[in-house]
Amino acid sequence: MNANDRAITGFTMAGHAMVHTYELAVPILLTVWLAEFSVTSATLGTVVAVGYGLFGVGALPGGLLVDRFGSRRLIVACLFGMGSAFVLLGLLPGVAGIAVALAVWGLAASVYHPAGLTLISKGADQRGAAFAYHGMAANVGIAGGPFLTALLLVAVEWRTAVIALAVPAFVAGLAGLTVGFDETAAVDADAKTGSNDSDSDSDDDTTVPDVDSLATFVTASRGLFTAGFLTVFVLVLFNGLYYRGMLTFLPGLLSDFLDPLLAVDPAAVLGPIADSPAAAEFDLSRYLFAGLLAVGVAGQYVGGRLTDAIEPERGLAVMLTLLVVIALLFVPASGSLPTLLAVSAALGFALFGLQPLSQATIAKYSPPAYRGLSFGYTYLAIFGIGALGASLAGAALTYGSQTTLFVMLATFEATALGLAVWLIVRDE
Repeated sequence: MNANDRAITGFTMAGHAMVHTYELAVPILLTVWLAEFSVTSATLGTVVAVGYGLFGVGALPGGLLVDRFGSRRLIVACLFGMGSAFVLLGLLPGVAGIAVALAVWGLAASVYHPAGLTLISKGADQRGAAFAYHGMAANVGIAGGPFLTALLLVAVEWRTAVIALAVPAFVAGLAGLTVGFDETAAVDADAKTGSNDSDSDSDDDTTVPDVDSLATFVTASRGLFTAGFLTVFVLVLFNGLYYRGMLTFLPGLLSDFLDPLLAVDPAAVLGPIADSPAAAEFDLSRYLFAGLLAVGVAGQYVGGRLTDAIEPERGLAVMLTLLVVIALLFVPASGSLPTLLAVSAALGFALFGLQPLSQATIAKYSPPAYRGLSFGYTYLAIFGIGALGASLAGAALTYGSQTTLFVMLATFEATALGLAVWLIVRDE
């Protein structure tokens, strides 16, 4: 990597880690909220889906803003906004307060993916490596967020914990104001050599006008939604339903699965503080959840490297196949500790190994000039519409069973797999 690549990669790694630290702190907090408030999984799943939904819905206007104002400003605003949201989460009362604070977080976080991914795709020469490290940083947040949240919940009550979690975002935002890089270095280099990173559906449209009105937005959207991009859009939508439905209630599911398998006395683990209030908050499944998600770091790295080695649709199809199988095996594998750990580790690897391949596929089927808009649309699908996965998962657990949930998730990913296969076939 050259100096510009390193600066962009480091900046986006910090932002990506923060986004997913907060995103995956919520499932841990959900286990506390279910105990503290007299509400069902379906109700809290819907409350959480509000914030997660805005996380996705805001990606589309965020993508427009990226194409108009650049990535740095939006990423810095995202960091300050997320920190402020978690301060509100610690201060506002009741389930309604949780909904409001998570909505603020969702709106602030929503601009990150179109901003960060556009910055890498337009600024980094070694895009595959940058996507890999960027994805690995996400998994530092994905695993570190739950782990840090669990540790804080042992020491302090949850409202104090979430305010403490807000501090790193403010620090990262201040640091982001000083880092220097060229946001369009890779596109400028491509223009000089005449190369183009999009597929045959996407014109090399580097002279198109800014999307600064409804008319240009409609025109840009029409140009973007080729048959290939539309297929990618629907594909990532179903993967988003799987992602959100799987992770939102995973800590609670792991606790249910582990209780009959692990004869662990909290007093033996906590020692001298076994009789303290902190002991009541100790839940081994929270730490196992964080550890299993940490496996995703390896998945992100492998997925990112694969984007430089094979066509991304093919890698995507492999990961989607694994995720279908994993969903179908999860409940049967919960009967013993070794098989449960194995299927959970496989989930972490495949779920996050898919992400760089998905991002590279989005870039392939969209023109560079509207790359921010393309990521805005696709992250609207992944995190906006995909947020319904949390509500659907809560409903499946409230009115059905664990098996109902995992069969539903397998169906989502099987649909995405079919679309990935169609992309491969049409390219041959």
